[in-house]
Amino acid sequence: MKSRGCLVGLVVIGVIAIGLVMWGMGVYNSLVGLDESVRSSWSQVESQYQRRADLIPNLVNTVKGFAQQEKDVLLGVTEARARVGQITVTKDVLEDPEAFSRFQAAQDQLSGALSRLLAVAENYPNLKSNENFLALQTQLEGTENRITVERQRYNQTVQTYNTTIRKFPASLIAGFTGFREKQYFKAKEGADTVPEVKF
Repeated sequence: MKSRGCLVGLVVIGVIAIGLVMWGMGVYNSLVGLDESVRSSWSQVESQYQRRADLIPNLVNTVKGFAQQEKDVLLGVTEARARVGQITVTKDVLEDPEAFSRFQAAQDQLSGALSRLLAVAENYPNLKSNENFLALQTQLEGTENRITVERQRYNQTVQTYNTTIRKFPASLIAGFTGFREKQYFKAKEGADTVPEVKF
C-alpha cells in the first residue's frame, strides 16, 4: 500500500511539474510575441523616419534653387539629417533610456529644422507655387503625420509589453529569461508650454 501511495504522490507531483512547465512555456511564448510586436511597431517608426530622410535632399535642393540667401536654414536641415544618420539604432536602443533619448532628440531637431525650412518657404511666392516644392511639401507633411501615428502605435504596443512583463507571475518568467522594459516616445521638451501668439 505504501508503494501505491508513493506512486500516486509521484504522479501528482509529475502532473504539477508538467503543468508548471507548460504554463511557463505559455508565458514565455506570449512574451516573445509581445516583444516581436514592439519590434514590428518600431520598424514602422523607422520606416517613416527613413521616408522623411529620403525626402529631405529633394526638398532642400528645390528650396536652394529659389532661396540661396537662406543658407543657414538649409545648412541646419542638412546637419540635423546628418546627425540622425549617425545614430546607430539597434534593438538595445529600445531598452536603453539614454540611447533612446538621444535618438528622439536627434529626430526632434530634424523636425524643428524642417519646420523652419517650411516657414522660410512662405517668404518666397515663386517657391510656394513651384509644383515640385508643393509635391515635396505635401509628401513631407504626410510623412510627419505617419510618423506621429506610428509613434503612437509603438507607444501602445510598448505599454502592453511593459505591463505584461511587470505583472505577477509573468514578471518571474520575464526576469528569468531577460525580457526588459522598453522605452516610450515622449513629448518634446517644452511641449507643455503654451506658445505665445502675437499679432
